Amino acid sequence: MPEPLKERRELDPRFQWDLTPLYADDQTWEKAFAEVDAGIQTLAAFAGTLNTAARIREFQDALHTFLRSFANLYEYASLRLSEDIRATAAKSMADRMGAKAAQLSAAIAFAEPEMLALPGEQLKAIAEDDLLKPYRFAMQELLRNKPHVLSAAEEKLLAGFGEVLGAPGDIADNLMDADLVFDDITDGEGETHELTESSFIPCQMSADRTLRENAFRSFYKGYRQHQNTFAAVYGANVKAATATAAARHYPSSRAMAMAGENIPTEVYDNLVASVRAHLPAMYRYVALRKRILGVDELHYYDVYAPLVKENKTRYTYEQAQQMVLEAVAPLGQDYQATVQKAFDSRWIDVYPNKGKTGGAYSAGTYDSAPYILLNFAGTLDSISTIAHEMGHSMHSWYSRHAQPPQTADYTLFVAEVASTVNENLMIEQLLAKDPDPATRLYLLNQYLENFKATVYRQTMFAEFERDAHAMNERGEALSPAALNALYKGLVADYFGPDLVLDDEVQYEWARIPHFYRPFYVYKYATGYSTAVALSEGILHGGPEAVKKYKEFLSMGGSAYPLDELRHAGVDLSTPEPVDKALEKFARIVADAEQTAAKLGL
Repeated sequence: MPEPLKERRELDPRFQWDLTPLYADDQTWEKAFAEVDAGIQTLAAFAGTLNTAARIREFQDALHTFLRSFANLYEYASLRLSEDIRATAAKSMADRMGAKAAQLSAAIAFAEPEMLALPGEQLKAIAEDDLLKPYRFAMQELLRNKPHVLSAAEEKLLAGFGEVLGAPGDIADNLMDADLVFDDITDGEGETHELTESSFIPCQMSADRTLRENAFRSFYKGYRQHQNTFAAVYGANVKAATATAAARHYPSSRAMAMAGENIPTEVYDNLVASVRAHLPAMYRYVALRKRILGVDELHYYDVYAPLVKENKTRYTYEQAQQMVLEAVAPLGQDYQATVQKAFDSRWIDVYPNKGKTGGAYSAGTYDSAPYILLNFAGTLDSISTIAHEMGHSMHSWYSRHAQPPQTADYTLFVAEVASTVNENLMIEQLLAKDPDPATRLYLLNQYLENFKATVYRQTMFAEFERDAHAMNERGEALSPAALNALYKGLVADYFGPDLVLDDEVQYEWARIPHFYRPFYVYKYATGYSTAVALSEGILHGGPEAVKKYKEFLSMGGSAYPLDELRHAGVDLSTPEPVDKALEKFARIVADAEQTAAKLGL
């Protein structure tokens, strides 16, 4: 049994993050917070004046100076709340910052439409003025988006529909999280369990096949009973995206979603084509899973089942630190030294305590350390989590040391690259130690599951989104039958002949919340494929590959993401990176097949 959680004050502060570089204490934060209103008013006073390079430069300087201090206030409040979500003082700080963020957003909403309202040639001349050189990339973005910005009156009208257009996602969340009720289920011992949204995936990952099947049947029975509502809500979400794209003069909802980061739709289509070309490797993994589980038929409720027993080895935090340092050694002594600094300088909040936010994340501001929240449990998964979050933090550290504040933040398209590179370096380092066959199979299965979940499955989701939105744009009805058939066909294609297609499979689309943020999921697959290419280059490509990778980490948001990745040596405008990643997947499957055979599986 795990030890009961302690209160935060009972833990050794050496293993808690040090927030004093942001603010000495809450009282110091309060003094800084008291100045926020004056700063917002200063920015609001620029309204109606943004028509010269000099005035726009003055506004941008004032804005980014304010945003820098505002981010510190926001982050401190958020981090303090994560320490103990029961703490009333921290909750008050976080709530007040949320309100101020909304106030700030409203106060500066005039800026972009006002600049975009300028005649094209005038705006182009302003954007190229040397006065705005520090903001050149942002001004180029403004020009690029000008054809899709409407008149002030039309923008105001569209903004007024914002809450309505976002309603389908809210309705789906409420239906999934509050209104759906599932039948109780029994396990292999006959014991009864309550089934909820949060317990479903843990049940699917259980070694108890009876529990898995009963959870699967009960869960999708609930979704089947509400399929008409889910289809109506999802259809409304798709129609909202299509209508908005048409209003903004985009050829499709997909083109609009991808335009924000200047990603051509070919990247999306290349991803789908490459993954489909490598489906035989997934079929081999599905067949291997069937063989190791020893089942006559492999069902969808078997695809998350553990193939090997949980690794019971427990590691101290000190051992974990050393393992992470060894894993990132190929990135050079300077990279290792910064990771060591993170361990030594209290960038990391290590252990769980009562009231602490669960999971893990990387956070921080331009002026702070790139903090990491952990809930370290001494498992291999916990160590992999350290490596993953350290990747995020190192990306932030490199960006903030190389870029000015206005271009230090990297985009979502590349946000998971550095974290996954570190995670892959960790697995490769552990495999290189030639562990015993059982441990090796455990690691290989973790590797394969990462590929399955992040490349294959997310691409399957991406294909569903692409086809559903295209159906709507052609005027076809997104009925329950149409959506069910589309999804079931994709599952059959992606998992192959060794999977028995239970009827319940067809309802899974209804439980994917990412579908209510259109055309987002493909970034998981491209990001993971990129990380595989980069980690292979780091391990086998020599010093130049490492150099280019660290230069990529230093670019922040100073260029478009595809250009940043090309600098690192990965060109996602071609199929090659995804193809290479899935060739690696096939090699891991072969290794797992051989290792399983050694274990008599």
